[in-house]
Amino acid sequence: MGKKKSAKSSISFEDALAKLEAIVQQLEDGQIGLTESLAKYEQGIGYLKQCHQALNAAEQKISLLTAVDEDGAAQLAPFDDETLSLDEKQAARSRRRSHQPPPDEPNADVDMQQGLF
Repeated sequence: MGKKKSAKSSISFEDALAKLEAIVQQLEDGQIGLTESLAKYEQGIGYLKQCHQALNAAEQKISLLTAVDEDGAAQLAPFDDETLSLDEKQAARSRRRSHQPPPDEPNADVDMQQGLF
């Protein structure tokens, strides 16, 4: 049983998702017996957990653009969804969309004129 578990954990997200979809299709078709259905269900739960773990790991690798330095290079910060409140997240999105610095930023002597030129 240990070999199956290590083999399952070494497959890619896409492969795990494809296997999960195949299991769901088999269960929905209703062409297999109860015992086999339960075994397939358990396998599916394993693949589902693996997919969630892969998605969580990918989410942790996402970086957000926090600012642009004087040379125009992007300054990145690690994605940390837990530290911001919903209101703070919304304000950050609005600032990124409108390209305005945060109101509490001390050196915000950027041209605040709205418009194209």
